[in-house]
Amino acid sequence: MSLNFYQDQPHACSYLSGRQARNLYPDPNKPASKHLYSHLIQHGFRRSGDHIYRPFCAECDSCVPVRINIKEFKPNRSQKRCLKRNQDVQTRIHPAEYSSVHFELYERYIAGRHLGGGMDNPTPSSYTNFLTSSWCDTAFLEFWLENKLIGVAVTDFVADGASAFYTFFDPELAKRSLGTFAILKQIELAKNYDLSWLYLGYWIAESPKMSYKTNFSGLEGYYTDWKKLDKKL
Repeated sequence: MSLNFYQDQPHACSYLSGRQARNLYPDPNKPASKHLYSHLIQHGFRRSGDHIYRPFCAECDSCVPVRINIKEFKPNRSQKRCLKRNQDVQTRIHPAEYSSVHFELYERYIAGRHLGGGMDNPTPSSYTNFLTSSWCDTAFLEFWLENKLIGVAVTDFVADGASAFYTFFDPELAKRSLGTFAILKQIELAKNYDLSWLYLGYWIAESPKMSYKTNFSGLEGYYTDWKKLDKKL
């Protein structure tokens, strides 16, 4: 299948302050689908709502797409402790649709962990447009402590794996390491579905917020020679 790509104008980088960034997008006239995304995610693309993109910066290659090889993954001591610490948490799969309970937790997470990060004061519409998609196979992996929702891991499913799209949780439960717990449960889910990979998005060495990704064994990175790719475009 032939597919054209388009690049946007320079804008402030979302990951590294003081830098300009540009993104690459597949032809908007070609309908997005799970089949197309399954191919593009293997080449470092991600989605945001219905839109598929990947960083494409002429002088920077800091954004490295990474994924966990499910067969190669083995939890380390810290991750085993995390699982034990959360053995009282129940996991449920919920359809990828708006829920006022989910949204209330999302609001508290953004206010507690990402205040001033550009996602302040979310609305039900902005929340839904960001997390869900009309074409992607997505599920909300819920974490419940007794009768209280404490976390949601938004998980996309592609042909060869699962993709950890976004996770939000109760900011008051920091000691439970719910971000790590969410990835461990997504690995478990991928294994149960006989999938090969868990895609984790981008790892950036200069960003401390991304360092947690290197704690997982079986991690693989995808690197593109931008100069060669640019010549093809």
